[in-house]
Amino acid sequence: MKLNREMYLDKVRACWTGKNIGGTMGAPFERKTDILDITGYTTPKGAPLPNDDLDLQLIWLTAVEDFGIRNTTPHVLGNYWLDYVTGLWNEYGVGMANMKMGLLPPYSGEYKNDFWKHSNGAWIRTEIWACLFPGFPELAAQYAYHDACVDHGMGEGTYAAMFVAALESAAFFEKDIRKLLEVGLSFIPSDCRMAQAVNLVCDMYDRKENWTDTRNALVKLCEDLGWFMAPANVGFVILGLLYGEGDYKKSMLYAINCGDDTDCTGATIGSIMGIMSGMDCVPEDWAEYIGDSIVSVAIDHSFLRRCESVTELTDRVYKQVPSCLMAYGIYMEYTDGETECEEYKYTPYRATLPLPISGYAVYFPDMVHALVFAELDKAEIAPGESVNITFKVQNRRADYKQMRVQLQLPEGWTADKTEASVYVQHWASEQERLGETTIKVTVGETVNAENKIYAKVSFTGRPFETIQPIYVFAKSDCKAFY
Repeated sequence: MKLNREMYLDKVRACWTGKNIGGTMGAPFERKTDILDITGYTTPKGAPLPNDDLDLQLIWLTAVEDFGIRNTTPHVLGNYWLDYVTGLWNEYGVGMANMKMGLLPPYSGEYKNDFWKHSNGAWIRTEIWACLFPGFPELAAQYAYHDACVDHGMGEGTYAAMFVAALESAAFFEKDIRKLLEVGLSFIPSDCRMAQAVNLVCDMYDRKENWTDTRNALVKLCEDLGWFMAPANVGFVILGLLYGEGDYKKSMLYAINCGDDTDCTGATIGSIMGIMSGMDCVPEDWAEYIGDSIVSVAIDHSFLRRCESVTELTDRVYKQVPSCLMAYGIYMEYTDGETECEEYKYTPYRATLPLPISGYAVYFPDMVHALVFAELDKAEIAPGESVNITFKVQNRRADYKQMRVQLQLPEGWTADKTEASVYVQHWASEQERLGETTIKVTVGETVNAENKIYAKVSFTGRPFETIQPIYVFAKSDCKAFY
């Protein structure tokens, strides 16, 4: 792949500039639940407002710079979260509290998070993955999942992040909104609430319904989730893109005037349209008004490399792209000539990685040759009850493997087996390189508030093994644990 240097830099600059424009324009109206009627900025010239939508992406970029893209796992992102994120609200706070208690992603985003895991915290921070993987939506969606599961588990917030990241990545080479929506939808379950919201907006737009009627229908569809949730707010973004019909200002104002999480919807409109068409599509008066600086609100800069401008951020992302793509066998170089790329057909993400069915899952790190995770059928138990732990493995190499699992249980607990083996084949086919085994663990007469089951995973023919704690909690009727 040869990627025209000027084109890429222009699109990435427009992405971050649009993020700043929309975030600043929408922020004063955040949480307004009525239809709005704004026509532009209401804040002082040259003073972009701070926005966590952009803040967290500065942390993820630092992680990629420090560790390389292959090592930027949910565990690494979780650690960077604990190091640098200062915002403790909503799902941010739940995910952080769970990690401090010992839960790893995606478990950290699932436990005691039934409400906020459907919220907006993840899809608003996807541009970094799209810009690192331009034109490769399955890789952008993969890392959006790694990111989102930290504080959203397997909720609609995670599906929203995968949808938006895939769409944004494809937007580097595709301008047709409907085709971009098809790409995004191919990475999430067809029956999830996110997909329902997107399809509703598309259907009403095709029927030439008024934008306010579409907005109200979307609110009605999602009212059981409540305000500040991903399906409705991503739906507002899609509404803006469709009803704006390519006009930058109209698109952003439609989205913001839908109300709710207005800084996030406006910022994402700006990013998507910037990636699609570069700085030419960004209104000069809006870009000049906002300036080039980046202002932070939710991160601790004490030991984090600062990034104080769109120009600097664009340059840092630009430098990472070749190595990120090379890590997945894609040779890429910048050119001053035409962009050249072999015809490439992406694979929807769910066909490339066996995601856990629920968010009660624990990933085992440092398994270069295999992907291993343990999935629980429940997180809370009472004395005498049982929990099923299913260990799943995906072979990443061309040799046959036998995985061995050994459990160490709390005192008084029993299992139908404390050791099990899983045999998986090589790359021959998707199914042949997957394997799983389930161990049923039964609680004794007593159960502590939190309980650790230690699982040791090893492979024959490999000298490395890893031990991971799996947490199970006592049943509680407390609805507001945090």
